[in-house]
Formats: sequence, structure tokens, C-alpha cells
Amino acid sequence: MLARARMYSVLAFLLAGGIGIISSTQTWITATRTDAAEPLPVSGADAMALLAPLSLAVLALGAALSIAGVALRYAFAVLGLAGAIVLFLGTLPIVLDPPLSVVAPALTKATGLSGDKTLHAMVSALHTGGWPIAALCAWVLLALACVFVLATARRWKAGSRRYEQISDGHHTDAGPLDAVDSWDELSHGTDPTGPSR
Repeated sequence: MLARARMYSVLAFLLAGGIGIISSTQTWITATRTDAAEPLPVSGADAMALLAPLSLAVLALGAALSIAGVALRYAFAVLGLAGAIVLFLGTLPIVLDPPLSVVAPALTKATGLSGDKTLHAMVSALHTGGWPIAALCAWVLLALACVFVLATARRWKAGSRRYEQISDGHHTDAGPLDAVDSWDELSHGTDPTGPSR
């Protein structure tokens, strides 16, 4: 499992961030109104303002984690864990019993009315869809991935040679080159098809 620890961790970050971004555009809560026949759908981004920006940050951390050194792996894991906790604590109340405050901005935008008493009188019920539950599962996955990174980061395999610093101007011969490595060799003045290869 440690041989693919980097891949599993990056995939978990990307999956969690992707679910967060997709769910931010989907309906999280449907507000049944007493003053209208049509219920009001409330998207994830409207229900939780931090959802989209933090999900984007998780995606960026996942992408950066794929090439990060040991110290940055720990830093990214701590940042990811903090984001997972914030997102989890913001999503959990919506899943369990959505408060009126999460739909109040959407109601005000739709009706032009504001004030707790007015909005309470306007809403007869709040129904939570499946997307908040999916997002909650994504935050749990993200937290587990961060703990996994913290536990295993020092034992990950070294990254690709194209991300390593070149001390003498040439790559060491550590096996066959892929297409990108071949271009890198050419840019350093070395013929990758030469007899040494």
C-alpha cells in the first residue's frame, strides 16, 4: 500500500474537492413556502458560502501534493485536515436539521423580504437532498486522507526525476526515459538516444 500512498492520497484529495465543487452547484435544500406553490431550491454554494472556495483549495492541495517534497506533504496534510474540519462542521447541521439561516439569503433574494419573523412565517418546511450527505462523506474521506498523509509521507517513493534538482547539469541514469524526460535531456544538451542509453 505504501508503494502507491502518494497516488491514493492525491486521488482522495481530488475526489473530495471534486465532490465539493460539483455539489456547490446542486440543490442542497428545498424550502417549501407558504406564499407560493413552487418550492425554492437552495444550492450548496448558497447554503454554505465557504463550500466552493474551500473545495477549490482542496483540489489545489491535491494537485500540489502529487509533486511535493516531504515537508510540504505535512503542511498540505495539515491544511487539508483544517479544511475538512471546517467543511464537516458547516455541512453537518444542514444534514441533520437545516436551520433557516442557511436558506435566508436565497429567500431574501427571491422575495425581497428579510427578517427572522417574516422568513419563519414564509417557510413551512425545509427538505435536505442527497448532495449534503455526499459532501459530508467527502469531508470524512478528506480527513482520513490527511491523517494517512501525516502517517506515511516520509516513506513515500521519490517523485519523478523531472522534479528533482539537477546538481551537475545532467540526470543520473536511473532507467528508461519517458517522453518528457527525453525532451528534458535534449534541453540539457544530451542525446537521449545515444549509446549510453
